[in-house]
Amino acid sequence: MKIEPRILIIDDEEIVLDSCSQILEGSGYTTRTATDGWVGLKQVAEFQPDLVYVDLKMPGISGFEVLERIRALDPSIVAIVITGYATLASAVEAMQKGAYDFLPKPFTPDEFRLITKRGIEKRELVLETIALRREKELLQQNFAAIISHELKAPLSAVQQNLIRLVQELSDQVNEAQMARLERMKSRINDLLTMIHTWLRAISSDIGSIKEGFVPTSVATAISRAVENVYPYAVRKDIDIDVSIGEPLDLVHGDEGTLVEALVNLIGNAIRYSRSESRVHVSAEQQTDHILVAVRDWGIGIAEDELPYIFGNFYRGRAGAGDEAGAGLGLAITRRIVEAHGGTITVTSRLGEGSTFVIALPAQGSGTGTHPTPEAGGPENPQGGRVT
Repeated sequence: MKIEPRILIIDDEEIVLDSCSQILEGSGYTTRTATDGWVGLKQVAEFQPDLVYVDLKMPGISGFEVLERIRALDPSIVAIVITGYATLASAVEAMQKGAYDFLPKPFTPDEFRLITKRGIEKRELVLETIALRREKELLQQNFAAIISHELKAPLSAVQQNLIRLVQELSDQVNEAQMARLERMKSRINDLLTMIHTWLRAISSDIGSIKEGFVPTSVATAISRAVENVYPYAVRKDIDIDVSIGEPLDLVHGDEGTLVEALVNLIGNAIRYSRSESRVHVSAEQQTDHILVAVRDWGIGIAEDELPYIFGNFYRGRAGAGDEAGAGLGLAITRRIVEAHGGTITVTSRLGEGSTFVIALPAQGSGTGTHPTPEAGGPENPQGGRVT
């Protein structure tokens, strides 16, 4: 059985309460009335209305304060102001305090019915959004449980047994058979890596990295990330240019996860660049922030896709080919950056490439250094492709 929407009307004029109740009578609503703000707030807690009409000018507590208290009690309740003293300033203030709409007195029955209908539709949309959000959270929790217990554990057991089998058969199988066993090990390792990535994307453990934050060099993180993706760039015949401005302050962070975030960005830049192209990575200090930019001249991202690329499992249309990933790298990168108190932005044009910019709060120590190969900077054994 469908539950009738509940409407509460708070006004100190009895004639307004009576006329509004009569207008809504027989329209499929359950209505209640209150003659002042305090009684109205008590009704909000007990009646749990979907829609509340609030008069601004009432003795005792004002309509503005009633709006604020309703929002504090339940922000999903739709509040509409009715007043005989309508001004632009009061309308703006009412909206700032949580009102959804504003109806000046006097109003006609049709105006009142129409704004009531819109208010109830707004309430239904809000409740639907909340339900969808809860459903998504539940799916993520279930997904994490399935991955952890139904996939990760058996695959880990297979991996351990395979490693042992390779050792035991090392002097009994020929070279081709050993190569097949090694390929099996490699594929299982890839599967476990992918599962680990999924778990990091949907779980909340990234936020816990804050507990281990220490003064960290962004330059060193860039150097390690470039070193990590360098073999991939060589295979695609892509140059990686690195430019780090000095001086560069340290950041309060975790080097390992920063490297992971940068590997995701630089790896994507390589993945979606054409062969014999280049990727540019730069870092510079702007007042109290360190800006890290990863620029490519590849296939780019459509403008209508940009708002979604940092969401879980989102794969752009242009990247849906063989080079496409699982759609989690940018989501993980965003969460890592936000855990460091930073932001990540992107500008892109189809066919012209993309630029991702990470802004991290600088620690202000002024002791960041440009890494050398001895300090972990990328060595270049094949002739200067990293510059």
